[in-house]
Amino acid sequence: MLQYWVVGGEYKDRHFTQPASGQEEWVGPFTTYEAAKTEWAKRAWATVDAAQIRYRIEKIDPEAPPAHTD
Repeated sequence: MLQYWVVGGEYKDRHFTQPASGQEEWVGPFTTYEAAKTEWAKRAWATVDAAQIRYRIEKIDPEAPPAHTD
């Protein structure tokens, strides 16, 4: 079953590659995209004036085999 997570927080700059605290915040899991979107919207609108705070929705299939990287 797919899981949806709201991921983000405050970043060191507006490239959004390095979290200010050293790691991103993960909120969830949510069983539907709509539930995750509701949480995302709450967090995004609460921080709309902060240029270095960003949230996104990640979709994860916990039953999928891990990605193979070489």
